[in-house]
Amino acid sequence: MHKIKIPQPAIDRVLARRDQLHVFREIDPRRTAHVVVDLQNGFMVEGQPVEIPTAREIVPNVNRISHALRAAGGQVVYIQSVIDEKAQRNGSNWFSVMSGAKRVKRMEETFCEGSFGHQLYNELEVLPADLRVTKRTYSAFTPGMCDLHSVLQQRGIDTLLITGTATNVCCESTARDAMMMNYKVIFITDGNATWTDEEHNATLGTMLAQFSDVRSTDEVIHLLSGSQRAAAE
Repeated sequence: MHKIKIPQPAIDRVLARRDQLHVFREIDPRRTAHVVVDLQNGFMVEGQPVEIPTAREIVPNVNRISHALRAAGGQVVYIQSVIDEKAQRNGSNWFSVMSGAKRVKRMEETFCEGSFGHQLYNELEVLPADLRVTKRTYSAFTPGMCDLHSVLQQRGIDTLLITGTATNVCCESTARDAMMMNYKVIFITDGNATWTDEEHNATLGTMLAQFSDVRSTDEVIHLLSGSQRAAAE
């Protein structure tokens, strides 16, 4: 598991701006989605081309959040990256410039529809009521490359809990765009994973300072429990 240490300058800027670290003191579970980003075999299984070992360690926390949100009446959404002709055509800069030819070929083979790498990691607790949404670029909110926004809007969702991998790539990209599209975003410190603590913590600082609330799994579950109690009363 990552050693969490949000950069102090980010914390200082937040406190100077709004006098409190956390912006969301309550969650309406019925309008909340847990967006689980890219916890697929290609990123999770030992020996896979884009293996991120730390991502395996966050799975229990991801499952805990999903369980708590379902119980409170919220929605769980699994995002699955796919590389197909549309992804390559619309993301040609990434494929032609940002990646080498050998890597592109490996990625194509790993994340094509129906491949082992494309499948969700088998230790995730995926239930029939959970949703699966395909994306073809880093952010799950890129127009024309993922239907997540319309899926959420159809269900009246306005709050997102973000977990997954990689913290500083697809998770960060998705969270940034979500905030700019007026979603309330909570980025989970111990529910996201990337290659190093340094990269992980840098993203947490950016998220806290500009794009989201930043909370631990325990804190989010506590918020959900409080929301359930309030609704019952």
